Amino acid sequence: MKIEPSVKYSHTILSQVIKPGDNVIDATVGKGNDTEFMANLVGNHGHVYGFDLQEEAIKYTKKRLTDKSLINNVDLFNTGHENIHSYVDKPISAAIFNLGYLPGSDKNIITKPETTLSALQDCLNLLSVNGIVIAVIYYGHDGGKEEKNAVLDWAKKLDQKKYTSLQYQFINQIHCPPILLAIQKKSN
Repeated sequence: MKIEPSVKYSHTILSQVIKPGDNVIDATVGKGNDTEFMANLVGNHGHVYGFDLQEEAIKYTKKRLTDKSLINNVDLFNTGHENIHSYVDKPISAAIFNLGYLPGSDKNIITKPETTLSALQDCLNLLSVNGIVIAVIYYGHDGGKEEKNAVLDWAKKLDQKKYTSLQYQFINQIHCPPILLAIQKKSN
């Protein structure tokens, strides 16, 4: 056995929760890695809703999914994740966030605590019982620590009768290793 890094472990968790036919959200599309992964899991009868503020991310992901014949069950929205509630009204089994900035892009365009917390709450409101919301928190940039602290503080205050929250992180690595936050809905 090998202990998986946060991003890889997020896929391990999602693969145990997402089933063919499910509706899911990629709240921060980026380069489309998670979008593609979830599109494969939900299959032809499920649906992925993808959000990103940066048009570059949406274009890149659309091409990636088109090239792999996965675009038919995906809707991509060039808007911030704080607008999820305006586009998704169906129950979801899972959502994933990669917080920080788009690698290889403008590092001044980052996710922010206020919009992230709003989007996380929207996902919890849509989440089916036993569903999972995951946030992979990258915080080694300006504004990153504030967002990390806000998200972790929010997750710690979730009602333990309704949600289980897990924090997963390597603690002996340098350069702010990403933190995986997984929240599972236990009851309505």
